[in-house]
Amino acid sequence: MGRSITFIYGIAVYVIFLVTFLYSIGFVGNVLVPKSIDSGAQGPIVASLVINLVLLSVFALQHSIMARPAFKRVWTKVIPQAAERSTYILMTCVALILIFVFWRPLPAVVWDVRNTVFGTALTVLFWVGWLVVLASTFMIDHFDLFGLKQIYANLKKRQTIQLGFMKIGLYRLVRHPIMTGFLIAFWAAPTMTVGHLLFTLATTGYIVIAVLRLEEKDLIAQIGDDYITYQNEVPAFIPGIGRGAAK
Repeated sequence: MGRSITFIYGIAVYVIFLVTFLYSIGFVGNVLVPKSIDSGAQGPIVASLVINLVLLSVFALQHSIMARPAFKRVWTKVIPQAAERSTYILMTCVALILIFVFWRPLPAVVWDVRNTVFGTALTVLFWVGWLVVLASTFMIDHFDLFGLKQIYANLKKRQTIQLGFMKIGLYRLVRHPIMTGFLIAFWAAPTMTVGHLLFTLATTGYIVIAVLRLEEKDLIAQIGDDYITYQNEVPAFIPGIGRGAAK
């Protein structure tokens, strides 16, 4: 893959990510998309549960396995180093698109507080959650996170410059504000259906396990004592709650 092709590939993947990200908002929030978490053809409850759990498992496995350093070392023998992050983002988008297409709604209502003050507050929180997700990517290195820095450096025949470990903005309040934003957005539903609750419980469990048991081990191996100090000073997801490493 030549440098120009790698660059075009990375740009195309970023555009796919933007479309997928926007669709994710509509999918979870049941707004402005043709098929959302609570719409589409319904099927038998057990079959729907199995299908939805399989879809979530595919996403979890892809997201976790491809993020591990051992996998990256093998994978970059197959694809250019500069395209590794873009390919990871592309596969994440594919896993999400599978959820969008094949998700089976489970429309039984767990709670419905629409047209109430509480419902309005949840709607506001939903949008705040997505804003936190997006803002947090720029507080570290948005363009590195989504592979753009790597493909540009490769195009210019330069080494990618890593900014290194920083505590800035929301990262002074929680260690993983991107995940905090997702958790807010997923739970802040004025109408919570069984299908939405299944999605939220599964993704919450995945976020906690994957971040605390996998990602933070990689961060400690990469950063060292500075990250351990950071763990002891700053909670993982909720300000003021959960300082220290997972045991």
